[in-house]
Amino acid sequence: MPSSPSSAARTQPALAVLLLLLMAVLAGGAAIRESITVDEVAHLGAGVSYLQKLDLRMNEEHPPLAKVLAAAPLVVRGVHADYSDLSWTFSESIFRGMLGEWSWGHSVAMRWNDPRSTLLWGRAPMLLLTLALGLVLYIFGSKLGNAWGGLLSLAAYASTPAFLVFGPLILTDIAVTLFCVLTIWALADMWRTPNRGTMIRFAVAFAAALLSKFSSGLLLFGALAFALSLRWLPLPGQPTDRGEFQQWRRVRRRHLWKGILGAALIVYGVYFILSWNQPTDSLQLLGGGFASLVLRRLLIPPWLYFRGFVMFLVTSSRGTFILGHSHPHGVWFYFPVLFVLKSTLAFLALLLLAATVALVAKRRLPGNSVIPQQMAFHWRALWTFLIVFVGACLLSRLNLSIRHFTVPIALMILALAPLPRVLELLKQAGWPAARVAAGLAALLALASLATAIRAYPLYFPFLNSLSFGRPGYTLVNDSNLDWNQALPDAERFVREHGVKDVLLDEYGFSDPTIYVPDAEFWTCQQPAPSDGGRWAIVSASMIEDGHNCLWLLNYPHESFAGGGMYAFQLPATIPPAGSPGGPPLPADYHAFGGTPGNMDFRLMFYNCIRDPKQLQPFWDRMMAMFANYRKKK
Repeated sequence: MPSSPSSAARTQPALAVLLLLLMAVLAGGAAIRESITVDEVAHLGAGVSYLQKLDLRMNEEHPPLAKVLAAAPLVVRGVHADYSDLSWTFSESIFRGMLGEWSWGHSVAMRWNDPRSTLLWGRAPMLLLTLALGLVLYIFGSKLGNAWGGLLSLAAYASTPAFLVFGPLILTDIAVTLFCVLTIWALADMWRTPNRGTMIRFAVAFAAALLSKFSSGLLLFGALAFALSLRWLPLPGQPTDRGEFQQWRRVRRRHLWKGILGAALIVYGVYFILSWNQPTDSLQLLGGGFASLVLRRLLIPPWLYFRGFVMFLVTSSRGTFILGHSHPHGVWFYFPVLFVLKSTLAFLALLLLAATVALVAKRRLPGNSVIPQQMAFHWRALWTFLIVFVGACLLSRLNLSIRHFTVPIALMILALAPLPRVLELLKQAGWPAARVAAGLAALLALASLATAIRAYPLYFPFLNSLSFGRPGYTLVNDSNLDWNQALPDAERFVREHGVKDVLLDEYGFSDPTIYVPDAEFWTCQQPAPSDGGRWAIVSASMIEDGHNCLWLLNYPHESFAGGGMYAFQLPATIPPAGSPGGPPLPADYHAFGGTPGNMDFRLMFYNCIRDPKQLQPFWDRMMAMFANYRKKK
């Protein structure tokens, strides 16, 4: 990557801007073409209510920051929400809110406001957050290596399908990734130079991470591992005298605790403001007098955060599906396999090249530090936190999507940054392959970008050639394949084929008629005799995992939306259940979302969305069903 210092100083920032613009076009352009996805329904409506009502009852199981950022432009533009609606009044408790938030969110996004413009304005801040993360990786990468290293990290980031697809969506994953990276960097800054400024930056970044997603609590374990690593494997520049080292460590621990306390106060303040109008009945055990009411108001912020965190823990074990097999809970190999399948091959090759070069540098540059001395703490922090986050993902019992692996991916991308600098040092040391390796790194970065451009706009179902041509539904599920984002493609199929009254088995529970007016709710596992001869559109995520729709493959069909959805021409006469070519028997049903029993929860949610009066009857049936399920277990 040769160039004169003056020309490089001008070229590198310009290339960074071009890469960010390319990412904005790819990610933003793909998002504009997509329908509202499953979790966005709940997140968008909740964010609007937080700002308009100062009430956190909706979607308590996730912290508010990302939702507030998404809702801000909508509230400024005067988005409409009806707080007399049953979906709002029904959701007075956390469990009822976990049901009512879907009906409420659908109304805010799809009924009371224009769906297209509402979704567009809600996703715009998320796209800006995504670009901000890219800028952060470029800046930090330039410091860890050099400007070419920053560009290498940015190119890898801008071409990673996971960031292209989830970046613009109204979710918590990219927000928490951004603020986790900032927290890790701020911690290293504070350890290198403990002062008030570095402590405040750490506190603000950590608070933002805690307000983005409950899993950001892993940062505390990472901080502990980082501190212990410096004790067991000291870095150059640390005091060697035991007494001096104790004092050196004491100062940094004091700043760490102050930073954690500062972050807690910021989180408290945000929750205090956003819950100002929320009833405190959940703390009524404290009494109803004036002093008790004041105490309840003061305690409601930590109580809401704690309650949401408990719900996060309660729901953090679910069934999963990978490589054609269902598992009752997460499995250790889920994220490694998913990462390999859903990354560009060029990015995987870059990681292998970086590992190889690191081994060569260890042998050929023994006395030459490949990381700038002032960045030693940051490099240690990067690897320590990467190990902690990867370890947590391997142990997790909640394996749903590559979006839950974005923090490790971002840290791996940042770990690529020293590669150009190391290759330059190896070149100076006389390694004959250094120039070839540098050219290969540049070529792989360009190849990764080319793959991202070629895959546009189908980043949801993206699988690299290591899938060996197997249909996506035989390998992955959920938002790794189809998350209800392809309804506009379904409408296009219906229009182009002149289909009327199409049957739709969607992966979600929003009202599909917003996008496909002629759609009729359907489940492939229980077709009616009158369905014979009709067209059915089925989400790829429902074919093998969400439902057992494999029988449909016996009939004429075609895929669209990159394999995210399938259209089937049903036979004139549907064979009986359990017979060859017929739907499955009840014993062979697959349950959407891993829910117990043979009842299709999507239909219940769908009815509640269309008519909030169904919320209470659905609640009663659901409680009875779960009680019966627990008795059987």
